[in-house]
Amino acid sequence: MNITSILATLAIGFFISANASGQGTTSTTKPGLESVKIQSSAICDMCEKTIETEMIYEKGVKKVDVDLSTAAVLVDFDPKKTDATKLRSALVKLGYSADGTPGNPEAFAKLPLCCQNEGCGKLPEKP
Repeated sequence: MNITSILATLAIGFFISANASGQGTTSTTKPGLESVKIQSSAICDMCEKTIETEMIYEKGVKKVDVDLSTAAVLVDFDPKKTDATKLRSALVKLGYSADGTPGNPEAFAKLPLCCQNEGCGKLPEKP
């Protein structure tokens, strides 16, 4: 074996070991936590900031990530302290839609003006 082969073998072994121990680039939910993906109407950076900042304070929530390209809110949570239904309700109470339920109108009126103008908490109108 030449030095290149040895280094390649070591690199592959390290990569496999790192991924097996959760140290790689893939994201997994920690043991004891569950994840829920909530389809929302969030479309701008202010939506992302508001949702991520406010949802993290919900009981049992460990991580919140808003994907603006799909308008999805991914929440990692402790199932002993909350559940997906309560998290959807919390998102609606912030003024944003959650899996087909429109945002609370009073909360929507308190969203940043850019969100109100874009209709971030409202469901698309049916033709």
